[in-house]
Amino acid sequence: MIKIFLKRDKEGFIKEFSIKGHAGYARRGKDIVCAGVSAIALTALGALEELAGICSFSEKRGNVKCSIPENISRDAKEKARIILDTMAIGFKMIEREYKDYVLVLDDKEV
Repeated sequence: MIKIFLKRDKEGFIKEFSIKGHAGYARRGKDIVCAGVSAIALTALGALEELAGICSFSEKRGNVKCSIPENISRDAKEKARIILDTMAIGFKMIEREYKDYVLVLDDKEV
């Protein structure tokens, strides 16, 4: 199962996300669930870098972790908010269709 962790601040901004595990929907190279999650994650990471100037992620054996720096400009943060919220919607749509293979854990600070 792929587990996606979204960590938000008090204002609901996704300040960090991580993706761990494998879907196990099909064999390697044929797994549409893994491919869908990967496509959304890579698009979000690319957009963060190209549109918001944020390149703050690590990848290790297929697991991804991205933390948004606190000291970014207001403009970069607003762009990041749109990108990350869209990413979260995409992950939740995949989870809805493939709930046995993807779990999205959306942690909102109180």
